[in-house]
Amino acid sequence: MQKCSVVMSVYNGEKSEFLKASLESIFNQTVMPDEVVLVCDGKLKQSLDDVIAGFLKDYPQIFRVIKNEKKLGTAGAANLGIKSAKNEIIIKTDSDDINRPDRIEKQLQAFENDPNLIICSANIQEFDSESRETIAIKKVPTTHEEILKYSKRRNPFNNPVLAYKKSFALKIGGYAGLTRCEDYDFVMRMLMAGAKSRNIDEVLLDYRVNSDNIKRRKNWANTKSFIAVRYNFWKKKYCSFLDFAIPTVAQILLFIMPTKITDWVYKKFLRK
Repeated sequence: MQKCSVVMSVYNGEKSEFLKASLESIFNQTVMPDEVVLVCDGKLKQSLDDVIAGFLKDYPQIFRVIKNEKKLGTAGAANLGIKSAKNEIIIKTDSDDINRPDRIEKQLQAFENDPNLIICSANIQEFDSESRETIAIKKVPTTHEEILKYSKRRNPFNNPVLAYKKSFALKIGGYAGLTRCEDYDFVMRMLMAGAKSRNIDEVLLDYRVNSDNIKRRKNWANTKSFIAVRYNFWKKKYCSFLDFAIPTVAQILLFIMPTKITDWVYKKFLRK
């Protein structure tokens, strides 16, 4: 089976217990990664440094930590991680999510089965960060053709469980210098550049949901960014005006709706 590099970034605002749980889920995989690259995006508090030091002690051969004193932001940290990774296949993960034990094995097998595959994600299960109760399962289309069709109006991948080839990511220039929606822009540019894709129809990651997620959904800056990214791809003739207009109107409606209704819509129509 091919080797892979897990790439993760962490910033000062993350909780140390979340980082510990996320790293544990990576180091307890059925197929171990060849390396784990952690980008420290800016100076970190002592509790995070302590967690990192513990894993450096336990996994000195494969755990690499890149400390960047100046905060780069999500996109900048991701690009630094991509460039620093030594393997072609990159497994992206976030510092607060829990990877299922067979995540890496299943995604590496997908690349093994199809040498032309460039980008791959899977389903995720959202859970309440405090109660640990399951909220919903977010499913995504599986075949390349379904992904292309779906991408005209919505992100066809679950970004927290993304895997892709480093050479292709560098070919499109990596993540753009956006402060929001950088993941959506990244995968769309991959597809536009001809990347072959697929999604695994299994839950391979548990996604932590808390008040911050709700705030992002109700944030005007976030809403504007999604509209701007979609507008850009319409201007590039990737989708029709209707494909641009319908999700744009829906995004604005979700923004102006009361929070309870927004959450209901997400669970009822945008999740399974």
